[in-house]
Amino acid sequence: MILGGNHELECAAGADRTTLDALFRRAGVRNADAVALADPPNRDSVTGGAPRRLTYAQADRAISAMAAKLRQLGLPTDAVVAMQLPNTVESIIALLGVLRAGMIAAPLPLLWRRQDIVAALKAVSVKAIVTVGRIGSIAHADIAMQAAAELFPVRYVCGFGSGLPDGVVPLDDVFGTGLQEFMTPPLRPANPADHVAVYTFDTAYGGGVRHSHAELIAAGRNVHLASGAAQDTAMLSPVPLASFAGLAVTLLSWMLGGGTLNLHHAFDPEVFAAQARTLDSGTIVLPGPALGAMAEADLLGDPAGIIALWRSPEHKADPYLGGARLTDVVCVTENDVVVGPMTGSPSAGIIGVGGYGLRQTAVEFAVAAIDANATIVALPDAVLGQRLAGSASNPGALVRELQARGVNPLIAGAFAPRNAA
Repeated sequence: MILGGNHELECAAGADRTTLDALFRRAGVRNADAVALADPPNRDSVTGGAPRRLTYAQADRAISAMAAKLRQLGLPTDAVVAMQLPNTVESIIALLGVLRAGMIAAPLPLLWRRQDIVAALKAVSVKAIVTVGRIGSIAHADIAMQAAAELFPVRYVCGFGSGLPDGVVPLDDVFGTGLQEFMTPPLRPANPADHVAVYTFDTAYGGGVRHSHAELIAAGRNVHLASGAAQDTAMLSPVPLASFAGLAVTLLSWMLGGGTLNLHHAFDPEVFAAQARTLDSGTIVLPGPALGAMAEADLLGDPAGIIALWRSPEHKADPYLGGARLTDVVCVTENDVVVGPMTGSPSAGIIGVGGYGLRQTAVEFAVAAIDANATIVALPDAVLGQRLAGSASNPGALVRELQARGVNPLIAGAFAPRNAA
């Protein structure tokens, strides 16, 4: 039986040894024919292809096929597999497939480009990168190939979607009807829940942070219990799995509660509002700074609950006055998820833009290395918390050079015309 509806069940079922894969399998046994995952309806504009809707049984087969594919490539147990995927069904299937194969997942922030990817993955000796042909107009498979060329341990770049470059291993067949043979990974001699499941990367402080199955489940349980969400109710989340907080509020909250996880690749207001209207008193997960503006724009429908994710140094805006039960979740670093009101002051030297943390000195250095006379500053923003704004004598040339160096597009975007940004 799945954890969540009967919260005392954890101890009785020996949850101290539960892994993320075991947690998903429990939900699958109980809800095999129920819809587990649903793509955003505008998937074609995000990454191409028709939206997918998978039952728990279909998702389970795709996860096993993904695991088998990784093992057939010759990747060993505990190999680190990096992932940079849109907020679509593939992101869930890939992460759980990596874990079922006995490997370690390393999800990457979507706004990272070659420079950030290479710096982060050098520290964890990554063996493979899983990506997608494109996200919007950005060719992420090309970015992954460029990063892999600078990372000696990388043996494979794998990708979902069409138009993949030569040398990228295609993955779309994991959704096929023919299930590949699954190689069971070696049994772990110690408690499997204590084993490292995921590396995440703090965008502000750098370095990979290890998270065991037990730590991730505990964080998700805290969020799930505080939200008071009923079992088997639907969720809608635009928060991707690229951080410890994203895993806790999206992946773990869904697996602990069951029901359908509706994914939204941020951000299309009309699509989000249409998805929210179909929730039928479910739960919406949102970045905290966006809550007030979205409620005012009547984009939230009539959810039973809202989980608002806050990242330092964002400041809480006007209180939410709607009828849904509101749960604030604060994640200052990649080590902690705290359920409770957003309090405290900004972290010194850290710029927070819509959930991304950027070290101020690193931002200034990236710009000064190209144009010593250019300036870039952080300004308050009602929705994003903060935003970057820049000034240069030749902003077009500066933007082109920042992009060529694979710098975070938030930095390059600071020098774009305000209406374009």
